[in-house]
Amino acid sequence: MDPVATIVWIVSFVLVTVTVTGLSRRVGWSAPVVLVAVGAIVSYIPGVPQVQIQPEIILYGLLPPLLFAAAIQTSFVDVRARRDGILLLSVGLVVFTVIVVGFATWLVVPTLTLAAAFAFGAVVAPTDTVAVTAVAGRLHLPRRLVTLLEGESLLNDATALVALNATIAAIVSVVNPIAIATDFVLAVVVGVAVGLLVGYVLSTIRKQLRAPVLDTSIGLITPYLAFIPAQFLHGSGILAVVVAGLYLGYRSPTIQTAEARIAETINWRTISFLLENAVFLFIGLELAGIATGAFNSGITIGRTIVTSIVVLVALFVARFVWMILTTALYRYGPQRLRERGWNWATGIAVSFAGIRGVVTLAAVFLLPPGTPDREFLQFLAFIVVVGTLLEGLALPWVIRRLKLPPPDFQQESGEMQRLLAEAQTAGLAKLEQEVTGDEDQRVVERLRINAVFLADALENPTPPDGEDAAIAYQRLRRSMIKAERSAVLEARSEGRYQELAVRSVLAFLDAEESALKSSGPRKPMA
Repeated sequence: MDPVATIVWIVSFVLVTVTVTGLSRRVGWSAPVVLVAVGAIVSYIPGVPQVQIQPEIILYGLLPPLLFAAAIQTSFVDVRARRDGILLLSVGLVVFTVIVVGFATWLVVPTLTLAAAFAFGAVVAPTDTVAVTAVAGRLHLPRRLVTLLEGESLLNDATALVALNATIAAIVSVVNPIAIATDFVLAVVVGVAVGLLVGYVLSTIRKQLRAPVLDTSIGLITPYLAFIPAQFLHGSGILAVVVAGLYLGYRSPTIQTAEARIAETINWRTISFLLENAVFLFIGLELAGIATGAFNSGITIGRTIVTSIVVLVALFVARFVWMILTTALYRYGPQRLRERGWNWATGIAVSFAGIRGVVTLAAVFLLPPGTPDREFLQFLAFIVVVGTLLEGLALPWVIRRLKLPPPDFQQESGEMQRLLAEAQTAGLAKLEQEVTGDEDQRVVERLRINAVFLADALENPTPPDGEDAAIAYQRLRRSMIKAERSAVLEARSEGRYQELAVRSVLAFLDAEESALKSSGPRKPMA
């Protein structure tokens, strides 16, 4: 494909992705499912080139930024608090899934070797970070459940790929359990070490940078700075990226300027949106090529249907049984576990959140050419991705039936305002220390009024029949900002100010409006 055609395809790809995702959200459909469906339909249109996945592009090009974008937005404190449950899901559940799905696939596909069946089990074992995070954010799940799902999907990719490497070695040669255990330990230790080292070095560098554009530039290459060295040293590049992301996200308030943090958040949200949704469209576009290879393998349609059903059932049963066992362990185990456990409803909800995605499709193409029924396994992986995406559509119904309590938005808003008031009190104390007496009193009074407003509103709440002071302030100030922005735009249209002044004032108003949205009371999203 010539360069011009490549650019046209990229632009078309982004345009279709944005359009389909936007329309899906507007009508309340699952964007990943619709994108896969659109891609599958397009793949059969005459003239559309057949798409063939390159696993190296997915693993080295797309996966690191996707994982990093998710990791820097994930609370390190929450992950650390739930580390035992996350490890049970990201390591224990992956191993259990490899065994259950491997044996199930081996039983229904007689031509498969046991090693190849276990390799396929490793391919379909990890859940998809992007899809799980999207579902968790849309459903307003309890914070504990969200932490478990996000932590699991961030870390189980590493376990699954280590298991895949071990089973691939078993396909092409003879391996022993000691070698597998050694490789796993090496992958974890090297991955964590590289991630921490990259995070520490970059946090030291970024602390010296005052220009947001320089900070952002370093941030954009961070996933690759962690992933590539870890892979080169035979460690887990995925784990290195996740650790680096969690570390830098945790250190962000102390190493970056406010402008750099705002810019990084916006940039990674954009990158994550484009990549995560484009990947699902890409999955659909592969259907024609994958289906052709599967049918050429000689396996009948009837056997394909039976095998697909067995694999999907095995996946769900493995996850469900594991969640029942771990929930029972937490409910009836030692006192330490009972204090940190979850209830049965949470365990059942987690069992329905086993959505697979890009890692599964990339990993299945890592199977060596000599793998029995390789093309059929590729098609089966596609079925698993689509089937689990459809399963995810039932999660809202499951959540409603289980009557899981949503996050207490009022309590969270109250905590946030109390913390902000405490911070403003500290700022007011610092103001009194810094005042020399030479300042214009209007400046000092303005700073004092802003600092004491929220604290005063909390200490002297509005009567029940009146509008809350913080809400009233937010409402009125937003209206003022809207009028101020209109006045600035009118002045621009009249040409009375230079563009630099116009842009500076608009940026100031945007920052204040963003601060109002962040500090004001939060309401559940529709």
